[in-house]
Amino acid sequence: MQLPVISDPRLTPKPALRSADTDFLSRLGEASAGMNQPIRQPAGPIATRALPMSMEEARLRGWDELDIVFVTGDAYIDHPSFAMAILGRVLEAAGYRVGIVSQPDWHRCDDWRRFGRPRLFFAISAGNMDSMINHYTANKKVRNDDAYSPGGRIGLRPDRATLAYCQRAREAFKGVPVIAGGVEASLRRLAHYDYWSDKVKRSILLDSKADLVGFGMGENAIVEIARRLEAGESVKELRDIRGVAYALGAKETAPESVRSELLELPSYEQVVADKLAFAEATRIIHNETNPLNARPLIQPHGTQAVVCNVPQLPIGETAMDAIYDLPYTRLPHPSYKEKIPAFEMIKHSVTIMRGCFGGCTFCSITAHQGRIIQSRSKESVLGEIRKMGELPDFKGVVSDIGGPTANMYQMRCTRPEVEAVCRRQSCVHPKICKLLGVDHQPVIELMREARSLPGIKKVLVASGIRMDLARTSPEYLQELTAHHVGGKLKVAPEHVDKDVLSKMRKPKNDDFEHFTEVFQEESARVGKKQYIVPYFIASHPGSDIKAMIELALFLKRNGYKPDAVQDFIPAPLDVATTMYYTGLDPFTKQPVYVAKALKERKYQRALMQFFKPENYFEVREALRIAGRTDLIGDGCDGLIPSKPPREAIERRRQDAGARFRGEFVHRLAGGDTATDTKSSKKQRRRRNSTGYRPDRSGAQ
Repeated sequence: MQLPVISDPRLTPKPALRSADTDFLSRLGEASAGMNQPIRQPAGPIATRALPMSMEEARLRGWDELDIVFVTGDAYIDHPSFAMAILGRVLEAAGYRVGIVSQPDWHRCDDWRRFGRPRLFFAISAGNMDSMINHYTANKKVRNDDAYSPGGRIGLRPDRATLAYCQRAREAFKGVPVIAGGVEASLRRLAHYDYWSDKVKRSILLDSKADLVGFGMGENAIVEIARRLEAGESVKELRDIRGVAYALGAKETAPESVRSELLELPSYEQVVADKLAFAEATRIIHNETNPLNARPLIQPHGTQAVVCNVPQLPIGETAMDAIYDLPYTRLPHPSYKEKIPAFEMIKHSVTIMRGCFGGCTFCSITAHQGRIIQSRSKESVLGEIRKMGELPDFKGVVSDIGGPTANMYQMRCTRPEVEAVCRRQSCVHPKICKLLGVDHQPVIELMREARSLPGIKKVLVASGIRMDLARTSPEYLQELTAHHVGGKLKVAPEHVDKDVLSKMRKPKNDDFEHFTEVFQEESARVGKKQYIVPYFIASHPGSDIKAMIELALFLKRNGYKPDAVQDFIPAPLDVATTMYYTGLDPFTKQPVYVAKALKERKYQRALMQFFKPENYFEVREALRIAGRTDLIGDGCDGLIPSKPPREAIERRRQDAGARFRGEFVHRLAGGDTATDTKSSKKQRRRRNSTGYRPDRSGAQ
């Protein structure tokens, strides 16, 4: 069974680098001219079983060895919302025998030997998220749960998981190629700022010792790697593949095919020593992300260098259909006994597109999936919804029909010749490009037909919506409001201050206000009581206490009370992360205000939830610092009352108690105190007493 991936026919790869086999993924069972035949056919039925997670499962398929072993930091869920499932199924359909090692014990390499020596390579990923963001909050505190683990349990993957996983793969079987990928490896492929160590770290290639890092969406690259290794090529001969990065040895030079086009970045040593050089490196990297005109990059690291090839070409509609039409079970692997929170959230959702041309500076989607929108056909999406209707637990509600931005479906530049040379960072900021096709009719038709399918009660849109785009289509807003909102619609204006929004590359606040007004009018027209749930970010570069006070006033005047606060986390490679680290806008080199002190970040979070009594003292101090004590009191714009509420005083008392609570008696290794072990009964009772407890009623 053959599954070729087809690149968009409007796109022509640059001759300096090999593209993946032209026609590598197409609809199942459809042959494409010029394609190699699959190396071997999948053994046994694949529609009713997940990929094997043990050698016993592999033998049930008639496999005595595996070609590729995936190692992932997430629980294995055979659903097309998870990268491991997509890549594993694509390889399987191309004829390869694939096994999954999910959340292995990284303290030893036994799990890496579970399937024996893989015939072709190890594929390594930290999971759907960067492992550090998965583990820690913006305050660098350990998170209480992990949405990608059974039962939401923490501690099932290490910090910087890609490094540990690659090193164990090397230890398990020497000589087996190690290919790293996923969000963590992709965004750390060059020198990058690491928020958790507060240092500039070198490329993950050098620390992990991976042979290659595949960046961006990996279907084309991973199958080409498999085919060429199968054909007998060495892993070094794969350095001409689009969408991969690799490290050169001290005595190596870049391949001749790219040498003339290489664009040199400031070296690792330069970006460590000079923040201006770091900002310049960021500018160059983000200017070379359009696969139609990007140039390969090289960055010296001491005696070595890291080469980053141009991105993979976006895949076309036929390829997208083929990928999402593969026979996923749409379930976690049957070995799991506990619920996996991420799966529970997306199990009845449908992905209709990839990519985002918004270019928000704090978001990694554009850097990972690209700016060019890649959409599925309407027939493919409707077919998936019909299959979903056959699931025993499906109740007729599609929880989401969307993607990174739901209303970018089938939107593209209307002038391919301009798109091929464009280096614009965002197609919608500071205003919508006049060449961008913003027709909402394809997504309107898709939504209408999806909700009319037999057995479908509701089709919700829970993905992000670009409000400035929605403003161009009153019909889309009417359809969305009348039929596709489950009482609450989540949107992300992120801020209200125009300077902060500019640093984010987000539209001005009047787009949000217009969207809200139309949403409320349309909801009233159809007789529905529906609400907007806006998301805002605290402590983003450019945001100071005065800007957050402006946001707090906006929230109060409009009656918004955010349940949760998004605190800015500097993720590797993001433009906003460079602003945070350097204090400079990498494109203009102008200074940017950055809130780095934990106390100020705490004030900004508190201002966003000024209405909570426990935040009273932080809000009062922030208002005092900003010279806005006029907002303390019972006036129309008063954020907090003049006197602290009882809850605020109690919270302060509890916090003080927590800070000073602890053991004040020295104990010996044997477990007893340093006093005489033959003490009286009264002394033992006193020694075992809890002591002073300020939260106890009647405490003395």
